[in-house]
Amino acid sequence: MSAKLFTPIRLGPLELSNRIVIAPMCQYSADDGCANPVWHRQHWAQFAMSGAGLIVVEATGVERIGRITHGCLGLYSDACEAAMARELSAVKRLAPAGTRFGIQLAHAGRKASAQLPWEGGKPLGTGGDSWPTVAPSAIPFDAGWHTPTALDDAGLARVRDAFVAAARRAVDIGFDAVELHMAHGYLMHSFLSPLGNRRTDGYGGALANRLRFPLEVARAVRAAVPERMALGARITGTDWIEGGWTVEDAIVLATELKAIGVDFVCVSSGGIQGGIRVPAEPGYQVPLAARVRAGSGITTRAVGLIVDAEQAERIVAGGQADQVAIARAFLDNPRWIWHAADRLGARAARPLQYARVAADLWPGAKIARPADFPPLLQAAK
Repeated sequence: MSAKLFTPIRLGPLELSNRIVIAPMCQYSADDGCANPVWHRQHWAQFAMSGAGLIVVEATGVERIGRITHGCLGLYSDACEAAMARELSAVKRLAPAGTRFGIQLAHAGRKASAQLPWEGGKPLGTGGDSWPTVAPSAIPFDAGWHTPTALDDAGLARVRDAFVAAARRAVDIGFDAVELHMAHGYLMHSFLSPLGNRRTDGYGGALANRLRFPLEVARAVRAAVPERMALGARITGTDWIEGGWTVEDAIVLATELKAIGVDFVCVSSGGIQGGIRVPAEPGYQVPLAARVRAGSGITTRAVGLIVDAEQAERIVAGGQADQVAIARAFLDNPRWIWHAADRLGARAARPLQYARVAADLWPGAKIARPADFPPLLQAAK
């Protein structure tokens, strides 16, 4: 029987060839929001050849002040759009037939205006070309961080319209899916969590009010993109602290998103404020995804320290999630899918130019990677 991981799945209007998604991973290498013709092309190209069902481009700011750092991608200008279109068009030519590309649209909110991670990741000082940040409430992310400006009605409308405009640019560029970032302590997550949202108007207080702005954004983006395009959201399963966002809240959010036409959720966690300990261990967020999937009925993706093929197969075959999103394991090994297919006795798509390294054509595969060929599988071959 074929591995469940390598079976097709429908993601709203999209037919995907397998259940493996390359998760968005910030590269902090853009030029004023524009994709870098050297770095982004090689970064996306290595994934384009992988055979993944869906490849999601890193968190992309919908307005300039919505970037985390000066190096973050943006989709808020004609220059950003032209650069991204150029690089996506180039790498699409390398991808096996059926590979789909998505983009994660984001606004960093109070976690914006920060240093590059390898420069410390702290908030930018006055000498670092910092910029004012915005949030639902004037609460800094952590001690020493900028105090954001609470968004007023005009600011809310501006941000909502920025998501819509970026989504329309994504359509024009040729993406197949849009993923809205509602996790990791960024703007929409800070509206959702009571730890980031202390408003006293219709956008704060009770859960229904805290859901209001993220749902307005999702509804507006859904109306702006064509039905042939999948729309999803990365959401938070828990803040990992008492008094914060819970998995029960996540189920309500996922249910509401599904009702307005969102096709999938990817369940992550954490990031709402500094100093919270997250129990990061293999598959630590999978139980959250399983509960959201069971409670809402929406197509659900699990993410977070999913590293090996058998682990990924157990998640989807056991019904804990419909897809798995893999990130750093792909940075470590862009051929992860080819090797996973060998371990699970499946076949993975690859460019014809690289067909000669398939195990049935290259005896060296079993020598170079003996752990990927259990004795029974070797005997079958």
